[in-house]
Amino acid sequence: MKQILFLLLIIPFAFSCDGGNINNNNPNIPNFPVNLQINLNLPANSNLQFPGNRIIDFSQGARGIVVFNTGSGFVAYDLACPNIAFDLCTTPMTIPPGAIDATCDCDDTVYSLYSGQSAGQPYPMRQYRVILNGTVLSVTN
Repeated sequence: MKQILFLLLIIPFAFSCDGGNINNNNPNIPNFPVNLQINLNLPANSNLQFPGNRIIDFSQGARGIVVFNTGSGFVAYDLACPNIAFDLCTTPMTIPPGAIDATCDCDDTVYSLYSGQSAGQPYPMRQYRVILNGTVLSVTN
């Protein structure tokens, strides 16, 4: 009886894991290849070692990528406005110094860098996979 009860408790947890997949089904942003390596020991990237800080790289993604330290890990998002057609909004989102939000200047929508979400919007910011290996962050899609 105890074994059956144990199995009934464990089964929901086994099926609730998504394996770390990121859902980026957004028809507004084309899928550009991303392979960014960030060495946290370099002076240009040292601020990323502290929670609430970010760096921006405009050489990758659709409109550039922001990598943000949430305090419990790192997240990376594309700077293309997620809720406007790619060819209608040609500027990347802006992030003022010290801010924890990105703003789409085409429609003034504000997105949290912690979650990539904006209240009432159908699509969040396009998220990329971030893996920390020693002192190097790898950002890929």
